[in-house]
Order: sequence, then structure tokens, then C-alpha cells
Amino acid sequence: MRHSRPQLCAAKMLRMNPIQFPLPQERIPRTWYNLLADLPEPMAPPLHPGTLQPIGPEDLAPLFPMALIQQEVSTQREIEIPDPVRQVYAQWRPSPLFRARRLEKALDTPAKIYYKYEGVSPAGSHKPNTAVAQAYYNKVEGTKRLATETGAGQWGSSLAMACAFFGLECKVYMVRVSYNQKPYRRALMEAFGATVAASPSTETECGRAILAEHPDTPGSLGIAISEAVEVAAKDPETKYALGSVLNHVLLHQTVIGLEAIEQMAMAGDEPDVIVGCTGGGSNFAGLAFPYLGRKIHGQSKARVVAVEPAACPSLTKGPFRYDFGDTSHLTPLVKMHTLGSTFIPPGIHAGGLRYHGMAPLVSHVLELGLIEATTVQQLDAFAAGIQFARAEGILPAPEANHAVAAAIREALAAKAEGRERTILFNLSGHGHFDMQSYIDYQAGKLENFEYPAEEIAMALAGLPSVE
Repeated sequence: MRHSRPQLCAAKMLRMNPIQFPLPQERIPRTWYNLLADLPEPMAPPLHPGTLQPIGPEDLAPLFPMALIQQEVSTQREIEIPDPVRQVYAQWRPSPLFRARRLEKALDTPAKIYYKYEGVSPAGSHKPNTAVAQAYYNKVEGTKRLATETGAGQWGSSLAMACAFFGLECKVYMVRVSYNQKPYRRALMEAFGATVAASPSTETECGRAILAEHPDTPGSLGIAISEAVEVAAKDPETKYALGSVLNHVLLHQTVIGLEAIEQMAMAGDEPDVIVGCTGGGSNFAGLAFPYLGRKIHGQSKARVVAVEPAACPSLTKGPFRYDFGDTSHLTPLVKMHTLGSTFIPPGIHAGGLRYHGMAPLVSHVLELGLIEATTVQQLDAFAAGIQFARAEGILPAPEANHAVAAAIREALAAKAEGRERTILFNLSGHGHFDMQSYIDYQAGKLENFEYPAEEIAMALAGLPSVE
């Protein structure tokens, strides 16, 4: 039977459309995957800032509920997801996996590009995967309110939503540059019932001290962490919640990779390259860690690539040293790739990637050679986001644009080499609340920021003397 030209064109267009690999709701993972169980070498322990001795559960008890403290140090491979958490997950999980056929065509590449899309959550990013879990465990142990920091606002809005679900109050210290850049993120947090302050603020001792010395500071995640930790430490009814960096946070995100493994099997494919953007490390770990477990056991040969902004390159430029997780030095010392806890990154629009350090566990696997790291400049990231949106119809958040840019690099490298390559990346959130950044990009108002070597050298000079 012969087909008319319009029919043939329509068939060709259908082959270009993204293909989704859906999992039924009952396939939401029942356990989180704990990479600590499979590490070939153990991590360096967190240290008490006063004694420089390994910390114990009692040192963390003023900040976190005991269930999360136990998860932080656990070496159990699978940790059960409580039913109330899975029930909330069911509102958006399993999240979709797509093959980006139109992007492949636009790049004229032999590579196959897949992306796991976390922008379908109510808050528009991957962050609720841990926000819901943290709110649940705090509620069970009698916490009344949570204090936290947020960079771009994705974490703050996710925790605000989770607190609303479980009847907790929520206080968010939002990095000042993002507070000003992203008013709709702030509005979303307030709609969920959170109270939001620009950080540094006049509400805390550390905030007032920083403002006295640097009244025009754009703020940083390190400063905002200090404010939230101070509030939690002073109030027995308040605990602290962190959106990235710590082991238990990365653990909760592994639902992403566990689902992706099943979905890639449905596609009859296996990734050669896995890509994720990195600020503190949570969305990268969520996709990559289940695959790293497979890699350690010889079940995967994928290259795993962490992508960070060139303006805040902790993995690619920062030494692997003990440092504080916050600017005012209220937190334990952790061994991580760091640019120095007093370093304040330039005000790039990817506010969620403006952290001076990298998750200790992500830093550790880089040291072990299990992953590699690269950087992307701000303008290249936005160019990639626009190209992706025009091909696939999803406008990524500025943070996610870094993963898009690196995936495009890999696809073009495959084209130059003339060979197939299967690329999987995590599209960690949408950019619907970040439109001012796209307006500025289209108007030519954004710029690249060079690696601020002198400022980082000054910050690194103040690293604690541990080793």
C-alpha cells in the first residue's frame, strides 16, 4: 500500500517526537539506595569544630531528628521509604523519562539523548524528594517548625510545601541576590505558608555581623545556612533542614536514579554517559548514585559527569579539604572540595549552584575516580537552555541548563567522532519562575564570570588547620 506525501511526513514527524517511558505508580521505589554501603573506601568523618574529633549523634541532635541522624551515618544499602512519604511522592512520581529525538535531530548527532524530568513535581524541581521526607521525620519526632536556607528558591518552596503537608511552620533565609532576582519563587514559598527573609538579615547575630562588615553583600548559601542553623540551635522546638550536601539528603534523591534504571531498561538502552548539574550535589547524586552502585559492582561502564558553573567551580578548582559548611562556622567540619567557607560567588542566575563546597560524598567519589567534573559558563548554559526549549518544549531552570549544556557537548563529541553514544541527564527543574533571567539573557544583559582566583585564594587561606 502506497502512502501519500502528507502521511509520510506525518509519520516522520512522529518519529522525531520525544518518547516517554512511563512507570506505573506502584513502581515508585520502596527503598532509597545508600551508596555508603558500596564504597571501596570509607569517607572521612565529620569533625567537631572545637575538639577536631569525629562528631557523634548527640552533637547533631539540636539540629536534626534522630531518624535523619541515623540515615546520615548508616551503611545499610537499602533504607525503607515510609508509606506517608511514598503517598506524597505519588502526586508526581514516578517522574517521566524522555528520549529527546527533536534535540538529537537539531544537533544532527548519532547520539541518543535521554532526560529524566523532575520538573513535574508541585514545586517544579527534584527538591521535594527530600523535603517531604525531612518534614515527615521531623513531624514524627515532635518538631514544631523548620528553619532553612535557599539559593534559587527551589529548595525553599519545596520545604514550604512539605511543611504545609505535615503541619509544620517554615522559616526560609533566601540568599539576597536570588531574593531580588526571583520574586515569584519567594511568592510561592509564602503561598505555602512559609516566612521568607533576605539573607543576610537583621534577624540573626551572624546576619547582623555580616551586614555590618559588608552592607552591600549579595549573600551566599554559606551565610544563609549560618542564619538558619543559628535559629534552630537557639530554639528547642525548631530543627534545621538542608536541601543538599548531607548524606541523608542525597539518599532521599536516589528515587530518581532507581526509577531511571527501570525506565532505561524499558527503552532497551543503557547509558554510556550520565550527566547532572552540581551545586551542593543533590540532584546529581539522585540520578548518579544508583548507577555508581552498579558501576562498582561491574554492572555499568558509564562515565558519570558532574557539571558546575565556571563562576563557582568547587569540584574542578577547589581542594579536597576539611572546611565549614557555613560562613559563620557554626557547622561541623566536613571533608569536601571547597572554595573556602567565606567565599561569596558572583551573582549568577543559577542561584542553586552558588555554594562554596560540594557534598562530601560527591567529593569523595570524585577522589576515588568514579566520576569526573567539568564547568559551563553562564552564557553557554542559557544558550543550551534556549536550544533545548525550542526542540523539546521544556524551559529548564538556570541550574538545569548546565546539565543540558554538558549533554549537548557530549552529543556533539559523538558527532565529531562519528559514533553512537547514549547520554542520560537529569533535568532537575523547570524555569517558569526564572523568566527574568531569560529576559535578561535575550536582552544581552547577562555576562560570563571568570574564575575569581584572588577571592578564592583569600577564602582558602582561612581553611581550618586539620591535616
